[in-house]
Amino acid sequence: MQTVTHTILIADDDADVRQLLRRTLRALPCTLIEAADGDEAWALLQQHRPRVAILDIRIPRRNGLELTRAVKQDPALAGTWVMIVAGDPQAHVAAQQAGADDCLPKPFIPATLRDRISHVLTSP
Repeated sequence: MQTVTHTILIADDDADVRQLLRRTLRALPCTLIEAADGDEAWALLQQHRPRVAILDIRIPRRNGLELTRAVKQDPALAGTWVMIVAGDPQAHVAAQQAGADDCLPKPFIPATLRDRISHVLTSP
């Protein structure tokens, strides 16, 4: 039986946060791709069409909210589940309004993130 591998995009300008996300998600059946800014993230979204996009709300160039809106408006990315990661509690409302599927507070608990992403990967 072959294991299904999904692609997950991590988009954050902080290399330490990207490393924490990598370590948190490495046990999942996934391929991780990373972007340090919103333009790079958008290019990777279009190229790889990931199952999950974890977006920092304040990423440079195109922020997480702009990326979320673009993903949700692009029929080619209809299967991409978007999580915004934000330190500001007010950002959760903005993330929902932009169309994000989930919003996780920063700093986050790695097990909470892993559980949420695992659930998405195992859902049809």
